[in-house]
Amino acid sequence: MNGTAVSVRGLTKRYGDVRAVDGIDLEIGTGEVFAILGPNGAGKSTTVEILEGYRERDAGEVSVLGTDPRHPTRLWRSRVGIVLQTANDTAELTVRETVRHFAAMYPSSRDPDEVIAKVGLTEKARTRLRQLSGGQRRRVDVALGVIGDPELLFLDEPTTGFDPEARRRFWELIRGLSDDGTTIVLTTHYLDEAEALADRVAVIAKGRIVAEGEPATLGGRASAKAAVSWLEDGGRRRIETRTPTATVLELTARFDGEVPELTVTRPSLEDVYLDLINASPDSEQRPS
Repeated sequence: MNGTAVSVRGLTKRYGDVRAVDGIDLEIGTGEVFAILGPNGAGKSTTVEILEGYRERDAGEVSVLGTDPRHPTRLWRSRVGIVLQTANDTAELTVRETVRHFAAMYPSSRDPDEVIAKVGLTEKARTRLRQLSGGQRRRVDVALGVIGDPELLFLDEPTTGFDPEARRRFWELIRGLSDDGTTIVLTTHYLDEAEALADRVAVIAKGRIVAEGEPATLGGRASAKAAVSWLEDGGRRRIETRTPTATVLELTARFDGEVPELTVTRPSLEDVYLDLINASPDSEQRPS
């Protein structure tokens, strides 16, 4: 990474008396894959829509690729790709016609057939959009988001409706874009997706960031106690320890080698995420 793609200070958005976004600070580096996690109504979609220039903020400073999205220019728009949760389009066009149409709008676009292949729609390239399944239609959304070869790509729940093979192919596409220097801001409810793709994650709850860091260390995950479990005397034994290696060595000596049904686990990203959002104060409901 070299430089900052997104900088946010004191971002606030109110709806009446409710603060949907309550003083958020963010720094996203150029070339970073940054995931924003949070339950429905937490404020993550509002935050991202402000960064995209779709929604006005009430307070705070925002810079996206050096520009305030409140005052977007045509050049700035060409540098940003967006995959929304839902999209409206011309259902009578084929997949290839749609992708080629959008490619023509950008000064420097990717090859349409290459992008169609990347999202797994080569066999459906001549199919009209209205004939696609929901998951296939979602792949078209992703294709339109990346066709302009953006410097910054916003992905809002991009793999909803994808089958496992399509999700893995999409992950490869995102890794390739990141390797080429594209900055990616991802919102997703799939925590395995965030863990597989993100360099860093932020968890938003009740309009505030409650944790930020690498997926492997978020919320003290790397230093949390590990659960060591094994079978002994016909029953399952389990202890929690901060020194699992020492515990396994002791068990190995006790059992003279192989420990029956041994497992060692630390809290998953999902475990940490649920603890963070459930521990967040202020239980009022907020717009997303």
